[in-house]
Formats: sequence, C-alpha cells, structure tokens
Amino acid sequence: MREAYARRIAMRAPIKRALREAIDALEAEERKDPVLRNPARIVELKAEIERLEKRIAGVPFIDTYDLRYHQLSAQPQPSNQAVMFCVMDVSGSMTQNHKDIAKRFFLLLYLFLEKHYEKVELVFVRHHTAAREVSEEEFFYSRETGGTIVSSALNLVNKIIEKRYPVGQWNLYVAQASDGDNWDDDSNICRDLLIKQLMPQLQYYAYVEITPHDHQSLWHEYESVVKEFPERFAMRQIVEAGDIYPVFRELFKRRLSQS
Repeated sequence: MREAYARRIAMRAPIKRALREAIDALEAEERKDPVLRNPARIVELKAEIERLEKRIAGVPFIDTYDLRYHQLSAQPQPSNQAVMFCVMDVSGSMTQNHKDIAKRFFLLLYLFLEKHYEKVELVFVRHHTAAREVSEEEFFYSRETGGTIVSSALNLVNKIIEKRYPVGQWNLYVAQASDGDNWDDDSNICRDLLIKQLMPQLQYYAYVEITPHDHQSLWHEYESVVKEFPERFAMRQIVEAGDIYPVFRELFKRRLSQS
C-alpha cells in the first residue's frame, strides 16, 4: 500500500502540473476583453482540462507493479528414483503367519514401485525393542525377536533419510507392518515422530495392521496422523492372507488408476 501511494503521487504529479497550467491559461483567456478573447483557444483549453482530469482519475489505486507475494508454496520436483522403507515388527507377538503376510505385502509394493520408477531402492528395517537396518536375506529369514518399541524403527528411518536420501532427489515411501502391539506410552511418541519429522518428507506412508483382534493404541494414535495427512498416510487391517491384495489396492488405488 505504501508503494502504491508513492507511485500514484509520482504518476499524477506531472499531470496535475499540466492541469494547473491549463486552468490558469483558461482563466486568463476568459478575463480578456471580449474583443480580444479567442473562443477557439477557450474551447481547446476546456478540452485539454477534461482530458487531463480523466488521466488523473485513470491512475489505478493498486497496480500489478504494487503486488508482492510472501506466501511460499511447495513445488513438486519430478524424480525418476524412489526408495521404499520396509519396516517390519518382529516382536514376540508377531507370529510366523503374521510375518509371512507382511513379507508378501512388501513384495507386492516393491513390484508396484518398480513399475513406476526407473530406479527403486529398498531399505529393510526390522524392530522389536530396538531397530536395525538389515539385508534382504536377514529381513525375510532372521528369527530374531523381542519386545516392542515401534518408535525405534521410525527414528532409524528418519536418520537414514537424512544421511542417504535427500528429499528433493528421491521419492520416499514407507510401508510398515505390525500387529499393533506396542510398549506403553510409545504409541504417542510414534504419532509425534510421524507428524513432526517423517510425514513432511514422504510421498506416502502405508501402515498395515496384521491382526484379527481389536485395534490397540498404535492404531488409535495413527488416526491422528491420517487427519493431518489424509492424502499421504493410510492404514488398513489385514486379518488373513486373502486380504493382502484387496488391502493393497485400497492403499494405492489412486496410483493404480493411473497405470
């Protein structure tokens, strides 16, 4: 507004001077003796005054030159490479059947990403009370087990992203499989980690809860994440192996429709 006001003063000043001169000339002409008065000059001056008044009125109050935009909006950067973090709960409550279902889900997701990106990297993370990045063989075949602290895995994923996968250069996906059982008071820590640190960096986060039972605290805390990121965070329940593909289609139906 300050710049617009200054611009209007600067643009109108020379026109106002010319208008003042035309008015003075008209008044001087009209004061002359009728014998000496020039009617054509009077008509000319009146037309000039009218033209100058219109020019002054036509100076815009706000012009495009005055507009300034200070709101920043994120612009997507196209990338042909993606990384998928496979995060699997291997705590004692996860039976072998639960783990088999999780592995089949991860395989389906890998095939999906491989179809859409020229380069796909997989990062395998197993966790119980502690999380470790492991090889593909260890991810699928190790029998290590223990208690459950899910936040250990989320913290590890965040550290790996910071160290190896710059957000502007990679499309980042996370697929997490768990039975929903978690250590007391850790589920709200997971919620905060997702909302404040992980989700702003990710293209998509898919959480599958493999259990025939009622949802536990982890699911309920993740519902808050869905509200914050409804387009990029999704979760579904898998009860048996037959649910894997229908659940996968639900989680990725938008991208599948573009295939």
